[in-house]
Amino acid sequence: MSAADSVRKFVGPLLTLLLLVGVGLGIWYSSDGKQEADKAAAVVTIKGLIGSEKLPFLQDPRVLAYLEKQGIKLEAMKAGSREIALRPDLKQFDYAYPAGVPAATKLQKEQNIRQTYPTFFTPMALASWKPVVAVLQANGIVEQRGKSWYIVDMMKLMRWMEEGKRWRDIPGNSQYPVGKSILVSTTDVRTSNSAAMYLSLLSYLANERNVVQDEAQLRQVLPLVTPLFLKQGYQESSSAGPFEDYVSMGMGKAPLVLVYESQFIEYLARTPKDARNPDMVLLYPEPTVYTKHILTPLNEKGRRLGELFANDATLQRLAVEYGYRVNNPNLFREVNQARGIEAPDNLLDVIDPPAYEILEKMITAIEQQMSR
Repeated sequence: MSAADSVRKFVGPLLTLLLLVGVGLGIWYSSDGKQEADKAAAVVTIKGLIGSEKLPFLQDPRVLAYLEKQGIKLEAMKAGSREIALRPDLKQFDYAYPAGVPAATKLQKEQNIRQTYPTFFTPMALASWKPVVAVLQANGIVEQRGKSWYIVDMMKLMRWMEEGKRWRDIPGNSQYPVGKSILVSTTDVRTSNSAAMYLSLLSYLANERNVVQDEAQLRQVLPLVTPLFLKQGYQESSSAGPFEDYVSMGMGKAPLVLVYESQFIEYLARTPKDARNPDMVLLYPEPTVYTKHILTPLNEKGRRLGELFANDATLQRLAVEYGYRVNNPNLFREVNQARGIEAPDNLLDVIDPPAYEILEKMITAIEQQMSR
């Protein structure tokens, strides 16, 4: 056998082997690429409008990663909860996620939506400061119940506000003797759910501890509660703004700020102790009102998302880590105790907001006063 024959005898099988390997690799790469393409195609983008207070939760990398495993790429744009229902561009979105039953009901009625998904809830609270609390405690407005949470008698506080008292008028007030009127700082009642919940609470107290149910009661309470909004001056359109001011500007900006409990707990959870103002205090109004976070689907993709947030155990636990309460109170207690955060397990004196139509009429009446 010649040298050329020997080379051909060796090279032939080698080329065949390389060809087979190349074909195999091509098939493997093609299959793998198809799998990746199929996987990418299976992920559906779901876009929605949300109340601003939920933005940190919905942008949490763990939430986004978990949803992506379920085939969902989530997009969320913040807006005032009450204004969401009247957005002219709602058809561009798959879901709406306002805060509060009235806002969700408004959305349902405006968009003719049948099914909604209650996901979690949080009580309304007042963010304040230890020097302010000391003054209020000394005058019977505030009472300490837990190690680090307090109850505020809203009926007594409301009387002070209606009387036009100023902080310097409080007997024995040497800790916060300023000339500002005693008021609770809120968002704009025309656009934001948290202010609408405050209106629900004030109207209940002004109506002799009864939920406003008819036009006669509405006319009776409006002169009492409207000034408590008008006197505030400029108000933010959504709930993130007042809380950010509370954290960054301190007691001088607003001694009493209406917040969601979840905002305060979420701040404590993500902020090291040495980075917080040690005078920050959370007060629970007595009575108070819950805000329910209800996901409203605008199409089939939105329904898929609503079912997950309402029922998925992983997402429910992540919501609790952001300070929200779920149907399992033990989970709320367990998560917060592990983080050294104290909050009441249950709040006993909780009222319902007025019916949607009544609350809308009250808000419209206040809006007319604001426009004058």
